[in-house]
Amino acid sequence: MADKHFLLKFGIEHPIVQAPMAGVSTPELAAAVSNAGALGSIGLGASSVSGAREMIKNTHKLTTQPFNVNLFCHQPAKIDKEAEAAWLRHLSPFFSEMQAQPPAELSEIYQTLIDNEEMLDMLLEEKPPVVSFHFGLPSQGFIDALKAQGILLLSCATTLEEAQQAEAAGIDAIVAQGMEAGGHRGAFSADNDEQMGTLPLTRLLASHVSLPIIAAGGIMDGASINAALTLGASAVQMGTAFILCPESSANSAYREELKSPRAHHTQITAVISGRPARGIINRMHTDVAQCDGVTLPDYPIAYDAAKSLNAAAMTKGHSDFAAHWAGQGAPLARELLAEELIRTLLAEMQR
Repeated sequence: MADKHFLLKFGIEHPIVQAPMAGVSTPELAAAVSNAGALGSIGLGASSVSGAREMIKNTHKLTTQPFNVNLFCHQPAKIDKEAEAAWLRHLSPFFSEMQAQPPAELSEIYQTLIDNEEMLDMLLEEKPPVVSFHFGLPSQGFIDALKAQGILLLSCATTLEEAQQAEAAGIDAIVAQGMEAGGHRGAFSADNDEQMGTLPLTRLLASHVSLPIIAAGGIMDGASINAALTLGASAVQMGTAFILCPESSANSAYREELKSPRAHHTQITAVISGRPARGIINRMHTDVAQCDGVTLPDYPIAYDAAKSLNAAAMTKGHSDFAAHWAGQGAPLARELLAEELIRTLLAEMQR
């Protein structure tokens, strides 16, 4: 049974959160989900301050209901020019295969919210109803400033220790991300990921943390929502389930892969971005991952290289170097309008 206190606090009717999915979620998708009574989300981790502001404003224009904006809280990358050059040499044969040259150097393409006063100021000005954190937490000062504006806060946790840190910091609810989930693992440290499954993690956190738990990972239909609620979750977060919605920005190659037999085969790899993330297996997981003795640059510097390789491949009509993030429930994805998907999920929950 859904937690009525949680629903009331977050101003939603249904215990469903659409995962932020930077690069796939859109104001249109988030608004459609929120207008259907669930909690829509937009991913701002890949956005500049001005771009993030525009996405928040556009979402506000499309819905009067609560929605969530997600920020990355990764530790800033350690710059290692030798390692970056070595990684580009490793990738060079793949670029050559696409008749392209690797970039001369790599960049730290995504900002972190940690110590990012400009991003904090923008959030305080725009006042999105909910802000969520991935890869860790910002400083206590940032958390207190957001809470003082009445903004509700979510934090991803992959272990009990991470959930307890979030609880101590004053976070309002925990997203319990199991290893089945698509996209980047939200572990506070990529070197300390226990890769717990969604159901045991949900049960563990529900038993040891006083905050509401939002179960995430492999949840694709009403039956799996009910299972998570039975184990103590107050709600669920679903990402892969929404990728095929027409309101998402997933391109045609991504959509076709998700509808193909390849969706049955996902795997966690760090070689795409520099941090572990689950996606549909392609040549990044197989060929590029054969890199013994070559040091992977830090996130998100490695991601800059992968994006360059994918761009070169796409000009030749190849999508086998793309980051097609998807969870283990990917074969269950449905191509429905977001509002229709929410209605379908609610009907399944009643059966």
